[in-house]
Amino acid sequence: MRIPVRLFRAAVISIAAVGLSGCGLFSSHDARFDPAELTEYTPSLSVSTLWSTSIGSGGDYGFAPQVVGDTAYAATPSGSVVALDLASGAVRWRVDDKPLQAGVGSDGNTTAVVTREGVVVAYDATGHERWRSQAASAVNVPPAVGNGIVAVRTTDYRIQAFDAASGKLRWNIQRPGPALALRTSIRMAVAPNLLIAGMPNGRLLVIDTASGAVRWEGTVAASRGASDLERISDVVGQPITIGPLLCGVSYQGRITCFDVSQGGRAVWSQDISSATGMVTDGQRIYLPDLRDRVHALDLKDGHQYWKQAALLNRRLSAPAVIKNVVVVGDYQGYLHFLSRTDGALLARTQIGSDPIQSALLATPRGVLVQTNNGNLSLVGVSD
Repeated sequence: MRIPVRLFRAAVISIAAVGLSGCGLFSSHDARFDPAELTEYTPSLSVSTLWSTSIGSGGDYGFAPQVVGDTAYAATPSGSVVALDLASGAVRWRVDDKPLQAGVGSDGNTTAVVTREGVVVAYDATGHERWRSQAASAVNVPPAVGNGIVAVRTTDYRIQAFDAASGKLRWNIQRPGPALALRTSIRMAVAPNLLIAGMPNGRLLVIDTASGAVRWEGTVAASRGASDLERISDVVGQPITIGPLLCGVSYQGRITCFDVSQGGRAVWSQDISSATGMVTDGQRIYLPDLRDRVHALDLKDGHQYWKQAALLNRRLSAPAVIKNVVVVGDYQGYLHFLSRTDGALLARTQIGSDPIQSALLATPRGVLVQTNNGNLSLVGVSD
């Protein structure tokens, strides 16, 4: 019996399940996709956990910490929402509510999360509830907060913006969606007066936050393949904006950078796909590909500086850049520190044994890490 397409549209494919089988979801075991054993080497970098605290329980791709000034914000599926002092990890305020599906987004004045029922909840700067508003459907992507709005991306391919002060729906955008979409590390980016969102079908949207008008829309990568699974090409991670450049990377697609000062002209692209996204230091872009080889590309023209394959199939997180290193987390709770210059392995440390699925966050004091057991840790790096 054929399953109607409308039922497929409600489905969300876990990137872990897809990645484990090398895109052959129902194939037999293939040793080529087994996680690489950890490489023995002499560390040349000193790393240490500055503080670690339990902020709740559970973890998922829809949860990522955020820092505004000297405050770290985080949430867990169990319903905990916390604000902590970045330097010490001391809790400034904490709320325990209904189980959550996504969080956290914050601009320091408004902090937002989304419940499993698709209710967007906003808190003020002291942790007191400000409002609750119903989204059009479920939300698996952390809210984006800024420019006076709280924006969410729903599973029916809408972007909805709620007024940060009142919770009133300000605008709503919907795009046609594919039969299947990923549940992985996806985040929207806030820029002055703009919201930048990656979408399924390899699309990037630049939206005016005041009116909801789409200022620009472009294709990072086109869908390809004979089956719904093969045609998945969601834009993953968080889009990068540096000067006039806007860059996105897609699953089963490529990475593309556009010049928005020239009408969104594609400047360069590389046939490198990712499951979790990328980061930049202003000169290079760093990202793990679908097999977890870590790449360093020139931001201006896309040429490759180096590729590190020692972490093959270790289900790496979205990376962070701090000082002279690129940091990625893996499925066993390890953080790996790679040289920005040549990709050499410099150090590693284990933050518990649970997977690190949330995107890592570089801060002035260290790398903020949220693990799947509900722990939040700050890891420092010294030469």
